[in-house]
Amino acid sequence: MKAISLIYHDVIEASHHEASGFPGADAAVYKLAPELFDTHLDAIASVSGITPSLVTDTATSSRPLLLTFDDGGESAHSEIAPRLEAHGWRGHFFITAGKIGAPSFCDAGQIRDLAQRGHVVGSHSFSHPLRMAAQSWSELVDEWQRSVHVLAEILGEMPRVASIPGGLYSRAVARAAARAGINMLFTSEPVSRSWRVKGCELLGRYSIVNTTRAELAASIAVGERLPRYRQLGLWRGKQVAKRLGGTFYLKVRQAIFERRARR
Repeated sequence: MKAISLIYHDVIEASHHEASGFPGADAAVYKLAPELFDTHLDAIASVSGITPSLVTDTATSSRPLLLTFDDGGESAHSEIAPRLEAHGWRGHFFITAGKIGAPSFCDAGQIRDLAQRGHVVGSHSFSHPLRMAAQSWSELVDEWQRSVHVLAEILGEMPRVASIPGGLYSRAVARAAARAGINMLFTSEPVSRSWRVKGCELLGRYSIVNTTRAELAASIAVGERLPRYRQLGLWRGKQVAKRLGGTFYLKVRQAIFERRARR
């Protein structure tokens, strides 16, 4: 299977970033203002022949476009879903199960409502470890299993789709997800191909941040090669830094974003 998948996070005014999703300057990079998100959707809608799909109906396209939203911040319900529905679209919302009902995150009723309105709801782990691949096997199994059981209580059925937090992937992460009953797992690797691990299908995704122009998002959505290759090159460099730097990399990254935010 081939698919173009975009990763979005929260949609919230810059002056109210803390009102949806995870706090901090590093998380804020992934939060789009509602007006910018609207221009992204309009740009994607203007591309001839492109209509976002769900993983439940990807057979209708040779290379579907999938819109995904990580973390489970409150804006998933209040801002993102209504905007998608105005276009006649549905999205994939990946929920950090341990944050359900916490301030700035969706509660159980909102999550249930998203599913009832036709959106795909899946797991984004239980506690959102920033270095998922660095977890032990037992920790990985616990992250996925706890998350799907919490969501199953809300949805009335086991979620079969998930995304990896933090962007750090390993085969063990996928194997643990498969053990928890997940059969489709989204990574942060910017590729359109899929691959399988223990019966679980993995899909790459292209990241969207608050400096991503609408035209660039649309060009990735339509499958243009140059912006996708550029993102892949940057991603590979980051992966080397993450693996070599470990937690030190995260501290440096946080410090850089906080310095930028103070300017």
